Amino acid sequence: MKNLINILFFSLLVNGALSAQNKPLFPQMPGMVSYTYRNSFQKDVAATLDTIKALGIKDMEFSNLFGKKATDIRKMLDERGMICSSFGVSYPDLTTKTREVGENAKTLGAKFVRVAWIPHQAPFTLEIAKKTVEDFNKAGKILKDEFGIIFCYHNHGYEFYPYQNGTFFDYIVQNTNPRYVSFEIDILWTFFPGADPAQLILKYGKRFKLMHLKDLRKGITGNLSGGTAVENDVALGTGQLDIPAILKAAKKAGIKHYYIEDESPVYYLQVPKTIEYLKGLKY
Repeated sequence: MKNLINILFFSLLVNGALSAQNKPLFPQMPGMVSYTYRNSFQKDVAATLDTIKALGIKDMEFSNLFGKKATDIRKMLDERGMICSSFGVSYPDLTTKTREVGENAKTLGAKFVRVAWIPHQAPFTLEIAKKTVEDFNKAGKILKDEFGIIFCYHNHGYEFYPYQNGTFFDYIVQNTNPRYVSFEIDILWTFFPGADPAQLILKYGKRFKLMHLKDLRKGITGNLSGGTAVENDVALGTGQLDIPAILKAAKKAGIKHYYIEDESPVYYLQVPKTIEYLKGLKY
């Protein structure tokens, strides 16, 4: 009888371990950055939304209004049961049209506004970083206090120039007000300049609210330019990034929204592969 109990106990332990190993790492459906379908959106916003919804995606990050009013896009999203959780704007619009940006974001239903590029001539410098911190704190305060919207900066690689015991990206994170400035980590543009996306997420935790999911073609060597050929964007799991490690760190940090961004000319072939890859990930 005792042996039978031991066997049953051992069986439960093994089955429990196997069950834990089979737990999905990324059970939710990711969102989509409009930039992936930029050429299609320029031609027909409604039809492009239909294409994206057919993939099972309902969460959008719009980086452009594509000649429409925010009310027009909101109507099209509502008709399809889709949402815009994040609204991407240019640095000049953030700093000179802050309230207009806030109004458009609110109309779209977005909870976040993000900027993905700081105008500069290489190399990125401390002076630029200081001005960036000032501008982000100012605009972020307006968006938060007047519109209830969280501002996020999306890194692009050039901010990882060494500075003191870290990088200029560290300087920006450490000198912006956490109440008014958060971040969207683009994992390719973290890896490309030589940083570890998972470690960076764990370092700054809840400062990261959003993520761009993308992968870098094998054999490509990165740099601090903030640019690479669009053909170097590949389907998740086929490139150089350790996606499982990154997603585990992101879950721990409590990242709110994940968006596929694929700049490749063959994004329409790669996006379905990325979705299938994410579905197949297990702990």
